Amino acid sequence: MDSASSPSPTASGERWRFLRDVAVFQLKLFLDNVRDFALVPISLVAALIDLVYKGEREGTLFYKVLRWGAHSEEVIDVYSAIEQHPSGSFKVNPAYTVDAVVARLEGVVMRECEKGGTAASIKVAMDRAIDQLHRETKEPGDRALDAVARAADKLRLKIGSLPSEGRDEVRRKN
Repeated sequence: MDSASSPSPTASGERWRFLRDVAVFQLKLFLDNVRDFALVPISLVAALIDLVYKGEREGTLFYKVLRWGAHSEEVIDVYSAIEQHPSGSFKVNPAYTVDAVVARLEGVVMRECEKGGTAASIKVAMDRAIDQLHRETKEPGDRALDAVARAADKLRLKIGSLPSEGRDEVRRKN
């Protein structure tokens, strides 16, 4: 066996590191899912107990369950393998976390309710807020395509609203 066909020790070490990371990631995903599966009924039972039996503070038992869940999430640390990988990490825009989006939509509902809004006006306000979130989170290329599509739609509407002789004239020019 010649040295050209055998992998270098560095490549072999990287391969085993990769395979180890895949196996550990799968194990961590399994543990994370078991924990999440257990947290659903445990958190609901804790909340029910908190509603029935008044503790020292509202939701004492429920928040203990949340702390346990947060701690176990840190212990499992599902994505720790990327900390060692040279590809780096990415930052999450804090305006688009689940908590931020829920707070934003909750704010829309609260403002509409304070104004005495109806279910229909709340729905319209929620639709506007969700559309705004979609616009804000689109990639720049997607925004350009949307702008072209809107311009084409406006042109179609204008051409469609012309009298038939005006449409014929526009068609002859093109």
